[in-house]
Amino acid sequence: MGNSGTVETGDDVGAGRAPVKLDVQLSNSVIDAVDRARALQEIGVDGAFSFENAHDLFLPLAAAAPVCSLDLYTNVAIAFPRSPMHLAQTAYDLHQLSGGRFSLGLGSQVRAHVEKRYGSRWDKPVAQMREWVVATKAILAHWQDGSPLAFQGEYTRHTLMTPAFDPGPNPHGIPKVLVGALGPRMNEMAAEVADGILVMPFNSARHMTERTIPAIERGLDAAGRDRRDIEITVEVIVGLGRTEEELAAARAITGILGFYGSTPAYKAVLDVHGWGGLQPELNRLSKAGDWLTMATLVDDEILHTLAVYGDPRHCAEEIVARYGGWADRICAYFPGYQVADEAIAEFVGELRRADSSTRA
Repeated sequence: MGNSGTVETGDDVGAGRAPVKLDVQLSNSVIDAVDRARALQEIGVDGAFSFENAHDLFLPLAAAAPVCSLDLYTNVAIAFPRSPMHLAQTAYDLHQLSGGRFSLGLGSQVRAHVEKRYGSRWDKPVAQMREWVVATKAILAHWQDGSPLAFQGEYTRHTLMTPAFDPGPNPHGIPKVLVGALGPRMNEMAAEVADGILVMPFNSARHMTERTIPAIERGLDAAGRDRRDIEITVEVIVGLGRTEEELAAARAITGILGFYGSTPAYKAVLDVHGWGGLQPELNRLSKAGDWLTMATLVDDEILHTLAVYGDPRHCAEEIVARYGGWADRICAYFPGYQVADEAIAEFVGELRRADSSTRA
């Protein structure tokens, strides 16, 4: 299957940890969220996520929450255009509606989208994100146990809460606040203040080992926390197929890999493997709208290093080998192609088998 990019992490990988959980996308729209949630539960995944696209990302979760027992989360809600108060209110309600199964995943996006699409402020994204996480958690804590609401930051402040706007304690406790992160500074900050980290999907085993995990460890140390204080969700781009025809369709993931690779913020991942020179060319092609040529520049070595590609057993074993020692959850993306539910179900079984073997 080519170069997997797997990095050996020692003989005790996975020893003593809980089984890894598997999450997949819920739906692009509220219209089919109920049916999709029921189908995913039948397939056997552990959780489902929504993300920012052409539709609101909270409404599908609200539709799904009453009809399934899946863990539900945003992956990710773009933070800066939304007030921490709005985020806290929505997280509170979804946590209550789901019976305590909701987590609020936040992300920063990039300057162009925040300023030009959302019309919001972009300054220092790590510092801003820290404030959004701490402020949102402070609001939720105030509602839950009466902790003083006295957050005053550089970008936002929250010091007023009258009874009419206080929903009181959530019967299911406080929802987790997660941060989508790739670079070392965002990972370090997230490990200090958030309840979990969503490791972004343009990633590799080597980048995870050399950049991400050390940053997480620095953040935990700075905050006097340990590994048990956060949940690590590793997001993986998956090209899944059981037949030659399905595998040919799954190669469409080269498109998303080319798109991510064109973004300056993701150049660091390419740099780890000596491919940094590819980023400017991908960026030039993206500005010209030449998506087909971008995809052709993603060769087999890049494909098998930054994604997993193959049949359900191969993909499952690759994911566990690369990330099983660190991940509490695996978030599997199937971008750009249609994957059969039967293939996902087979993948679920193979992932559980592979994960179990590391904990035996």
